[in-house]
Amino acid sequence: MLLQEPQVRRWTKQEYHQAAELGWFEGQRVELIEGEVIEMAPQKDAHAFALRLAAGALQQVFSKDFTFLIQMPLNLAPNSEPEPDIAVVKGSLREVREHPRSAELIVEIADTSLLHDRRRKAQLYANAGIADYWIVNVLEQVVEVYRLSDVQPLQYASPQVFRGERIQPLAAASEVSVDDLLP
Repeated sequence: MLLQEPQVRRWTKQEYHQAAELGWFEGQRVELIEGEVIEMAPQKDAHAFALRLAAGALQQVFSKDFTFLIQMPLNLAPNSEPEPDIAVVKGSLREVREHPRSAELIVEIADTSLLHDRRRKAQLYANAGIADYWIVNVLEQVVEVYRLSDVQPLQYASPQVFRGERIQPLAAASEVSVDDLLP
């Protein structure tokens, strides 16, 4: 008798979209990450407040040539369609008609999802070539900035941690205050 471990069945984007259309995820916050449907925790007040603060602060430092997607899908890989809290993409509102394949800046607001955002999401975004990835760490009241490594392609260098300082997004002309991003 041949013994075999159970295998994880991966979802395709098409299957994921069909299941969503059939209402399988009704009332749930889910996203497709590397073929797995990940259920996200409900948003707490601090998360929602930080999301509003970060979106407002960042919109002030980016020109009108960029569109802000708030918890909307990115078409990053054949089996991944994450919905970051904030994705800043090149192009005006009218130009961004489909789920973008990249972003100039991704921001995740992290409280319960901190480890997931640091590990799995960071690797997904690095693999997609996202040069600027920030985690607004609500628990520690800091902003963690991940930038692509000059030495290892598609890997982030060690994060820089900011508290009470100013940070300049790579694609923006000016800086934003860390205090303006945190609840």
